[in-house]
Amino acid sequence: MTILLGQVEVNPDKEDEDGKTPLWCAASRGHEDIVKILLARQEVDPDKLDQDGRTPLLAAIKGGHEGVVDILLARQEVNAARPCYNGRTPLSYAAQCGSEGVVKILLAQPEVYPDERSYGGRTPLSCAVQSGSEGVMKILLGLEAVNPGIQDDDGRTPPSYAAEFRSERVAKILLAQPEVNAAEPSHNGRTPLSYAARSGSEGVVKILLERDEVSPDEPCRDGRTPLSYAAEVAREGVVNILLGREEVNPDEPDNHGRTPLSYAVGGGHRSIAEEVAKILLEREEVNPDKPDNHGRTPLSYAMLGRDKAVVEILLGREEVNPDKTDREGRTPLLYAAEDGCEPLVKALLAREEVNPNKPDNRGRTPLMLAASKGHSEVVALLQPYEAGIHSAA
Repeated sequence: MTILLGQVEVNPDKEDEDGKTPLWCAASRGHEDIVKILLARQEVDPDKLDQDGRTPLLAAIKGGHEGVVDILLARQEVNAARPCYNGRTPLSYAAQCGSEGVVKILLAQPEVYPDERSYGGRTPLSCAVQSGSEGVMKILLGLEAVNPGIQDDDGRTPPSYAAEFRSERVAKILLAQPEVNAAEPSHNGRTPLSYAARSGSEGVVKILLERDEVSPDEPCRDGRTPLSYAAEVAREGVVNILLGREEVNPDEPDNHGRTPLSYAVGGGHRSIAEEVAKILLEREEVNPDKPDNHGRTPLSYAMLGRDKAVVEILLGREEVNPDKTDREGRTPLLYAAEDGCEPLVKALLAREEVNPNKPDNRGRTPLMLAASKGHSEVVALLQPYEAGIHSAA
C-alpha cells in the first residue's frame, strides 16, 4: 500500500463504478492500518459518499468494526449523524447491527441524537428491536431522550416490531417502560397483538394478553382480528390461545365478509391448516358455509389452498353446499377445474349435489376453463359429464 501511494500517478481517493474509494473499502473490511495510511493523505476525503450516499463511517458500522469507527470519528470532517440517501443514520445502522460498542461511540458524539427518526420515521430503538439486540436496547432505553412508544411513519411502535419478530425477551423489556401502550395501533389499525398473532409468537401473545389495555378481539381497519391473522397462516398454538378468551368471536367477519375459517382454509398451509380448520369448526358459533361479500364460501376459498384434507372436512359438514355459487356465478368446482387440481375436482364430482356443467355468469363451464388452462387430467375427468355421461370417472 505504501509503495503504491508513493507513485505520482496513483490517486488515493479514486472512486470505482459504485462510488467507493480505497478508504471506503478498507473501512468496510475493518483494516485499521490501511485506514490510517489513507487518512494521512490530504487528497483523501474521510466523509466521501458512495453512489448510495454511504460514507466510510457507515461502511465500518455495517461491518461492526469498532476500531475503524473510532479512527474515522477522530477526524473533524466526519459527521457522525450524516444519513445516507435512504435516510438512515449511522446510529440507526449500528442499532440494527447490534453493535453495542459502536452505539456507545456514536452516542458520545454531540451531533448524534439518540431518538432521531430516520428512514420511514423509525428510531434507532425501533431498529434494535427488529434485530432483537437487547444490549443496544438497554443502552438506548437508559437515555431520557429516548421515547420507547414513538410511532414511525406507518404508526408502528417498537412493541409492534417486537411482536412481529417473535421476541419475548424484547417485548418484556419494552412493556416494562411506563411510556409504552401495549395496544397502540398502527395507521392500518393493527395492534402489537395482531402482529404477534400472525407471526405465531405464542409467548408474545400471552405477554400481551396479560395487559389490561389489550383487547384480544380488536379489529384493524380492514376489520380483521388477531384470530383472523393467526388462522390465515395456520398458527395453531395462537389460535388455541385466542379461542380460550371469551371475548373472541371465532366467526367474526372482516370488512370483506371473510371469517377466520375462510382465511384458514384458503391459506395454502397444508396439514397445519387442516388442524386449524378442525379447531374452528369445533366451535358452535362458526358457520362453515358463511359467504363473504363476494358470495365466496370457505369451501370456495379452500380450492385456493389445494388441500384435499381440508376440503373433505368441509364437505363432511351438512351445512356446506358444495355447489353454491358466488356473485360471479362461480362454484367451487369451477375454481378447482381452472386451477387444475385433479384431487379436488374428483372430491367435488363425487357429490351428487354438484352440477359438473354449471356455467358462471359469463357462460364458462368447468370443462371450458380447464381446457383453456391446458389441464388435460381435469379435462379427462369432466369431459364425460359434458357429453351427458353422469357416472363418476
